[in-house]
Amino acid sequence: MPEVQKCEGMFTWADVNSPNQADAKAFYCELFSWNAIDVEAGGQNTYTMFQKDGKTVAGLGPQPESMKGLPAMWTSYITVGDVDNITARVRELGGTVAVQPMDVMDAGRMALIQDPTGAAVALWQTGNHDGAEIFNEPGAMTWNELATRNVTSAKGFFEQLLGWKVQAGDVGDGTLYTGIFLDGDHPNGGMVEMDETWPENLPPHWLTYFSVDDVDAVAQKVQALGGKVTVEPQDIPVGRFSVLSDPHGGTFAVISTNQP
Repeated sequence: MPEVQKCEGMFTWADVNSPNQADAKAFYCELFSWNAIDVEAGGQNTYTMFQKDGKTVAGLGPQPESMKGLPAMWTSYITVGDVDNITARVRELGGTVAVQPMDVMDAGRMALIQDPTGAAVALWQTGNHDGAEIFNEPGAMTWNELATRNVTSAKGFFEQLLGWKVQAGDVGDGTLYTGIFLDGDHPNGGMVEMDETWPENLPPHWLTYFSVDDVDAVAQKVQALGGKVTVEPQDIPVGRFSVLSDPHGGTFAVISTNQP
């Protein structure tokens, strides 16, 4: 697999915060055959770097005090050149700054923002950590997707904030999908409209996808490990996918594609 060249506006990292880091670590290591490397994260906290075949793929951190009592949550990170400058424009474009820019020791600088529809995503300015080392391979992040009840609003926000190109196109069998592109034609994620078939109480959100060889086998394994299948394995024009959650409610997706 050719090395992915990271650039501004690209999804480069994802991590999950959990109320039980030990359980989460065991779950994901067993599910994806990841190894776990713990690093100090200030005070009594530790942060786990998950690795696949010696390459860093994702992270696990403690649940913030402000989220106590809530389910675990996966967060997608977008690389930016200057997190303070980008964050300063969020409000004028109709978004919200949920967490102001802050240093994460010497790893980098981050902020957590919400687009005008309410979905949260992180901005990351690289320090000693520049994100995942592999993508689009089994056990590695391969896609990030926004589910929102107003794609048009989210589209305008991110196009202005990050310079993304967001447009709908045919992904096969006449199926239209709203893609996110960098430099005009490099796929960087997608957006889907939440219609009346989605649960009313489900808020807008970003969903992290991991590549796997066998979606059905992974879905079965999730249940055996105490997690849940939120969306049963099913075929889509580009392959087969399923939405899953870990035993503490952290939701993510897995996909196997039929693309070369």
